[in-house]
Amino acid sequence: MKILVTGGAGFIGSHVVDAYVDAGHQVVVIDDLSTGQLSNLNSKAKFYQLDIRDSRLGDVFAEEQPQVINHHAAQIDVRRSVTEPDFDAEVNILGSIKLAQLAIEYSVRKIIYISSGGAVYGEPSYLPCDEEHPIQPICPYGASKYAFEIYLQLFKETNNLNFSILRYANVYGPRQDPHGEAGVVAIFTGQMLKNGSVTINGSGQQVRDFVYVSDCAKANLMTLDKGDGKIFNLGMGVGTTINQIFDEIKSITGYKMKAIYGEAKAGETFRIYLNANRAREDLGWEPSTSLSEGLENTVDFFRSAEA
Repeated sequence: MKILVTGGAGFIGSHVVDAYVDAGHQVVVIDDLSTGQLSNLNSKAKFYQLDIRDSRLGDVFAEEQPQVINHHAAQIDVRRSVTEPDFDAEVNILGSIKLAQLAIEYSVRKIIYISSGGAVYGEPSYLPCDEEHPIQPICPYGASKYAFEIYLQLFKETNNLNFSILRYANVYGPRQDPHGEAGVVAIFTGQMLKNGSVTINGSGQQVRDFVYVSDCAKANLMTLDKGDGKIFNLGMGVGTTINQIFDEIKSITGYKMKAIYGEAKAGETFRIYLNANRAREDLGWEPSTSLSEGLENTVDFFRSAEA
């Protein structure tokens, strides 16, 4: 099967590309490298350096004729979505619509769309959040990710474009960017390994659902032939505080300093974790990497990268 992966040089997208290649599929990657890295790219994948909003995107479809699209490319910075909601919408809504229109034009069988289980639900009414939880985002990023979910359901009705939607929890693991707007695990690990100061935004009592990247990649493989027309949460189903993450990584790295506490980020949910029972029942998906094992693997990766 030929699969087009947008954002395939990024942290999570590159792991998904690896899983597809290892399963014997032909993979085409589109990435503008604004946050992705060439070093993440699988050598067996064909690469186009391109923004999903670029007018040349249609040329890629004409040349490659993909059967499935895996759509990871996005504006993912919550803080930027708050200060630049127009840019956030341009990428996450308009760019995604352009991709869907080309999928319809070129008779793509299915889009696997990556949404956010951490942002679309907002401050939860109950925990763990299942897929039926009310949609109540508290930042433009969450709103834009959900908006394209609605478009996908519309395109299925009007153009018979098939889809599966994966709502990720907080994904962490090797290749995550430890600089700038990135996951807290990568940021803490990067700072601790170079014995730098570590800042926790807010009290550190914020609760997140941390799921390992290879487990998410596995779900992307499963949804190639399952889960049509459905939405799936991907998470461990348990909450972990940011303070706990700090303590775990501090223990693994041997870091000696205390955390510095700064202001909480605007637009971020305080407490959330996900119910992934639907993915277990419909896809046969089960996260297999414990938090302690995943953190050990992540630290090992960054140690090797530094060496």
